[in-house]
Amino acid sequence: MRKNKTKWMVKVAMLSAVAVVLMLLEFPLPFIAPPFYELDFSEIPVLVGVFALGPVAGVVIEAIKVLLNLLINGTITGGVGEAANFLVGVSFILPAGIIYKRNKTKKTAAFGMTVGGTLMVIISCFVNSYILIPVYGAAMGLETSAFVKMAAAIYPSIDSLWKMVLLCVAPFNAIKVILVSVLTTVLYKHISPILKAKA
Repeated sequence: MRKNKTKWMVKVAMLSAVAVVLMLLEFPLPFIAPPFYELDFSEIPVLVGVFALGPVAGVVIEAIKVLLNLLINGTITGGVGEAANFLVGVSFILPAGIIYKRNKTKKTAAFGMTVGGTLMVIISCFVNSYILIPVYGAAMGLETSAFVKMAAAIYPSIDSLWKMVLLCVAPFNAIKVILVSVLTTVLYKHISPILKAKA
């Protein structure tokens, strides 16, 4: 029992470490959203952990990833931004893990990532509107209108926060969900035997 728990902890730690490294390798999509939105692939090891080790492992990996990134990069929001990012990440990986756990097939994995991804896009819109943008604006001494102007440089029709969220934030996160889901599907069959090995 203790040996199994130790193995589980080691696997979670390894996936968390990979997630942190991938989180540091972020890059903007300036044709979709303002440059302060940066894409990373840190959800890939989290999803791999969810599918191989279960939903609880995925949430733990997500939490460790966010906490370690906080320690490495610090925060300008008193942890509020990091908590919001954790919420958005969990909204993606947890439904995927729960659905896959009930019936472990490629179809249910794909369905789980679709459900989780859709939920993530929706929640990210609300989180950005009511938490992230106001908090980051306050931390940097900027009005919400400043962020809207940045988005309007990409899409001139954007003249409000909600238009920014719908035309920039939602597509940005949808692209992230698609890329992460595809890459997870490709990589999982190669990584899962190692994570599931009992020896």
